[in-house]
Amino acid sequence: MAIFLILVLGLISIITSLLMVLFSGKMIPYTDANGQALPGSLSEKSWVTINGVEMGMIIKSRDQTRPVLLFVHGGPGMPEYWLNASYPSHLDELFTVVWWDQRGAGLSYSPGIPPETMTTSQLVADTIAVTQYLRQRFRQDRIYLMAHSFGTYLGIQAAAQAPELYHAYIGVAQSVNLALSEELAYEFMLSYYADDKKNLAQLKKAPYGTAGYERIRDRVMHEAGIGTTHTMYSVFTGIFLAVMKHREYMLKEKLQIWQGKAFSKNSKLNEEFRQANLSDLITRVNIPLIFFSGAYDYTVNHHLSEIYLEEIQAPAKHFYLFEDSAHSPIFEEPQTALKILSDLLH
Repeated sequence: MAIFLILVLGLISIITSLLMVLFSGKMIPYTDANGQALPGSLSEKSWVTINGVEMGMIIKSRDQTRPVLLFVHGGPGMPEYWLNASYPSHLDELFTVVWWDQRGAGLSYSPGIPPETMTTSQLVADTIAVTQYLRQRFRQDRIYLMAHSFGTYLGIQAAAQAPELYHAYIGVAQSVNLALSEELAYEFMLSYYADDKKNLAQLKKAPYGTAGYERIRDRVMHEAGIGTTHTMYSVFTGIFLAVMKHREYMLKEKLQIWQGKAFSKNSKLNEEFRQANLSDLITRVNIPLIFFSGAYDYTVNHHLSEIYLEEIQAPAKHFYLFEDSAHSPIFEEPQTALKILSDLLH
């Protein structure tokens, strides 16, 4: 009996320690070889009132004098700081990186947010307001604006409205026409799964535009290597478990990610995004534009992104195709991205 009790207590101790690690939510600081915090570094989770709503952001900087980069995440409603743990972007080697959670998403989720405020115009205004906050806090006249996937729908509009606030705009998997992109992805998968009777039958039974397709979409795209990353074949292990085991989120904050995703998906914002065609909305941006696309990306079709960049007017334009990436080239081929961004800074 004594041995049994010792084993039980030991098991409880191990589980408790594991839960403390998984759910502590403490930010991991930058340290030197002796374990001391790097002078001038910053590893912070904070909340700021933006346009009447308390919004959360994670700020990571090895040196706070470095240029500030505001990252506008995808979704709608899906923060991406957690992805940086599985696929380190190393953006903090060049920038003070601000992983801002948009209105209604992740750290910025609250059941008290009025659903009628979840609109494109409001989130673009929020992006600009966050930019103003960062300029004042870090005493930099201009910052760099990087957006990913759905975030590019907001980011390029913010850049067009307030170019004086930004050095440059970096669109990662730049969205243009979501409806057309999704249709092209469906056609690709019919070809890709031509010899897979089970998946092909499911796709034909639930064609693009149906509720049935929405239920299988993420799975079949990831299994085909055209989802979040080219090598992330499971949404469950690659996204859900990655979020839930992240050390710098408290359990409440992890649950907020899923609450915010559902809230944003069911908002007017999502409907506006699905119906938009940026080729008609934004035809000129008065700062340099850099587009990063993955060759295997069918979540946002890279051909549409490249055509859009050719059409849009800007003082400088550069398109980069990452040959080993799907939807997230800054996470999949970080060193290639860093080389391009380093050249941009110099």
